[in-house]
Amino acid sequence: MSRGAPIQRLGFVAVLIFAAGAACGRTVRPLEQPAQVPVAALWQEPQDLESRDTFHGPGGRELIPPAADFTFVERKTTGTNPGYDVRDPEGRLWSVKLGIEAQSEVAASRILWALGFHQPPVYYVDRWRMTGEEAGEHGGSRFRAELPGHEAVGEWSWYENPFAGTRPFAALVTVNMLLNNWDLKTANNKIYDITDRAGRGERRYLVRDLGGSLGMARQPALLRWMPFMRVAQGTRNDLEGFQNQGFVEAIEGNRVEFDYSGLDEALMDGVTVADLQWTCGLLSRLSERQWRDAFRAAGYSDQQVTGYTRKIREKIAQATALVSRHRTLAP
Repeated sequence: MSRGAPIQRLGFVAVLIFAAGAACGRTVRPLEQPAQVPVAALWQEPQDLESRDTFHGPGGRELIPPAADFTFVERKTTGTNPGYDVRDPEGRLWSVKLGIEAQSEVAASRILWALGFHQPPVYYVDRWRMTGEEAGEHGGSRFRAELPGHEAVGEWSWYENPFAGTRPFAALVTVNMLLNNWDLKTANNKIYDITDRAGRGERRYLVRDLGGSLGMARQPALLRWMPFMRVAQGTRNDLEGFQNQGFVEAIEGNRVEFDYSGLDEALMDGVTVADLQWTCGLLSRLSERQWRDAFRAAGYSDQQVTGYTRKIREKIAQATALVSRHRTLAP
């Protein structure tokens, strides 16, 4: 054995210790000197929540991708799922995601939008055809409209952002736990500058890529020691896995213990009992039809729609009962 081998092993151990320390030390906090960013940039109270169209989503009927050929623009080169940028016959640009995340992203996006969180217009297209350089036919895909005046100008972190400590931010974390979204990395969070036809502008903060949802959110303990190892965190678009995982395990004092094992447990520490109660109140305002429409919009079968919506409503009811019991027993 070479003399360098023990040194290499020591170096590896040092990296693991450093990584473990970084993982344990992660905290959620507001930006030290944030620009004045209103909570409305993240969430706006949905006065029409009970009547929101969760089948068509924020883009409505008007933006449904046309039943026509799409022209290849370029191939997607980032992320884990293949995809393309394409144009429809009217010249509108679409970002297309292929693969297993297409359905879960559309359903999760519908739910977040219904609750008041900003979301881009996304649609699930069962079959479509592309012409041009990489012509061919494709199966189920997520289509996201790239609208004029809507420019993604940056990313924002779950751990340092202008909304940490606010109830809408805690609700955003809670809903992502409800949906078992384990892919909570900065690259999935976008900052948009929105400019209307009159030249008025506003900034919005979005959790845009939600495909790592609707499966099981559990990561092996060894990998949780290494915050840079965002692998094997769970499954996606997996009804059986989703049904086998809970939501809220317990309430201890003012702390909510979620049924979650992964890199981002520090995010859960900021969710209080009052936050959970407020979030469950929002969620309970959605009707059975709205829940089912969110999953129907993502191309799920009737059996899958029933399985997902039943489990979600069970989770909400169980969390609500825990909050009620905690309030009753509290001194």
